[in-house]
Amino acid sequence: MEWTDQAIILGVRRHGENSVIAELMTRDRGRHLGMVRAGRSRAMQPVLQPGNVVEAVWRARLEEHLGELRLEPLRLRAGHLMESATAVYGVQALGALLRLLPEREPHGHLYEALDIILDNLHEPSTAGELFIRFELAVLNDLGFGLDLSKCAATGTTEALAFVSPRTGRAVSLPSGQPYADRLLPLPQFLAPASRLAASQADLTLAFRLTGYFLDRHVYEPRGLQSGAARQGFLQATLKALERVAPDETPPSE
Repeated sequence: MEWTDQAIILGVRRHGENSVIAELMTRDRGRHLGMVRAGRSRAMQPVLQPGNVVEAVWRARLEEHLGELRLEPLRLRAGHLMESATAVYGVQALGALLRLLPEREPHGHLYEALDIILDNLHEPSTAGELFIRFELAVLNDLGFGLDLSKCAATGTTEALAFVSPRTGRAVSLPSGQPYADRLLPLPQFLAPASRLAASQADLTLAFRLTGYFLDRHVYEPRGLQSGAARQGFLQATLKALERVAPDETPPSE
């Protein structure tokens, strides 16, 4: 068995004296592991950093075997990703999300989304919004997608303000107002056809929204926790947004 595919490094772990088990997100074959001989060598260590893009050649006698990987670097961006806390936490949190998916199950759209997010982790508002949409895509691929396209009660696409914690469907402001204390707020940048940028407040609400459904449907049933990387990414993103926020103090007379 042999295949060649483009892949993004998610992580590695030691295997034997000088080899490693590399974890990749491939374009066409989903999350895939394989052994890299001499993976701890000085030549390979810079290549095997999370976030780098490689051409991967996988070989094994049988398809179900771990197999051996030969990797050639295509884009070595890991060094750039280590320059900010947002990027460092972001790479870890994205990898943790992808590990929720079955190994060797194709998710080409998630590969493309991952590649885009990794290129934007130094732009806090863009990175935060893209991360939330990535979480929504992962939830959808796991079978727990949210329907934020229209009101569950009336079918309208206007004035969507809440999300039902039971069904994951959007609810309009008039329909949901009497039950607001039992509903989750819908960040307005996630509303249909919205062109609003994600504010600090909306990002906080969005992380609460996706976190609720990840905990309910994925982490808690599996006896897992979301981990520190996700919270670290949120805090680093909010802190970065505070630094770049425009000065709202009115000019002195």
